[in-house]
Amino acid sequence: MMRYLRIICCSLFALQGAKAENLSIDLDKAKTKISFVLTDVLHTVHGTFQLNSGHVVFNPDTGEIKGDLSVDAASGESGSAARDRRMTKDILEAQRYPEARFTATKLTGSFIPSGTSSVQVTGSFTIHGQAHELVIPMQVRLSQGEITATGKFTVPYVQWGMKNPGNFLLKVNDKVEVYVTAVGHLTGLPPKFP
Repeated sequence: MMRYLRIICCSLFALQGAKAENLSIDLDKAKTKISFVLTDVLHTVHGTFQLNSGHVVFNPDTGEIKGDLSVDAASGESGSAARDRRMTKDILEAQRYPEARFTATKLTGSFIPSGTSSVQVTGSFTIHGQAHELVIPMQVRLSQGEITATGKFTVPYVQWGMKNPGNFLLKVNDKVEVYVTAVGHLTGLPPKFP
C-alpha cells in the first residue's frame, strides 16, 4: 500500500511540475485589419483604423492570456477627408487620446492546433481615456505558424462619453460595430502544433 501511495505522490508531483507551454504571438501590422461600420438614416459608413502594435502570450491548456493591441486613434479612414478630420478631432479627440488599446486578461473555449477554434477573449478596452470591460467572441485558425483571429464587438461610443456626429438633419447611430481580423506569427510552438 505504501508503495502505491509513493507512486501516486510522485506522479502528482511530476504532473504539477509539467507546465503547459505558452504560445507567443506578434501581430503583423500589414495583415491585421481593424474596420468599423456606422449607420445613419441615409447610408452606412465603412472605415478602417491602423494597428500600432500587438503582442499576445497565451496558454492553450490553462486559458491564461496576456497581451495588448494598440490602435492609432488618428488613423481612421472612411472615404471622406472632412468626416475623418471631424472623427479624429471632435469625437475621438486623438490629440488627447492618441490610441485605443485592448488588454486581454482571460481566454475561454477550446483552442485546437488544427481547424478553427471558437474562443472568447475577455479584456479591458481603453478608448477616449476610459477603460471598459469587453468579451469578444473570436474564431481562431492556425496554419504553418501563422494565426488568424476574427471577431466583432460593439462600441456604444455616446454612452462612453464621446460626441455623436449627427445633427438635427442627420441622425447617426450611437453605436459603432468594430470588426477585427488579427494576423500574427506564432512562436514557442510545442510539437503537437503544426
